[in-house]
Amino acid sequence: MSPAELREHCLSFRGAQETFPFGAETSVFKVAGKMFALSRLGADSLRISLKCEPRLAEALRGAHPAVLPGYHLNKRHWNTVILDDSLADRVIKDMIEDSYDLVVSALPRARRDALGWGPDA
Repeated sequence: MSPAELREHCLSFRGAQETFPFGAETSVFKVAGKMFALSRLGADSLRISLKCEPRLAEALRGAHPAVLPGYHLNKRHWNTVILDDSLADRVIKDMIEDSYDLVVSALPRARRDALGWGPDA
């Protein structure tokens, strides 16, 4: 997955925005002001940090060498994924979607409804 494809996928979710609170080199993807992904898209080694349910985060780390504890983040809730072609693009996209869903699920109901997110959406 290329940096452009990664950016495009992160921005494909309803309400997703790209921000730069840590400087121009680090893209932070947010929904309703809450971060669900961050990446240095211009780095030599492309990586993305994603929010994850703690038990799943540990399982993914154990199953895939390219999945590490979140770099400079709460390691219980965040994984950093190295995009080195060892994981299929579909797996990475699913992890991004899971991160987005985890963040949106914690929003107040009115915010979730405004995003068209939930079992009825």
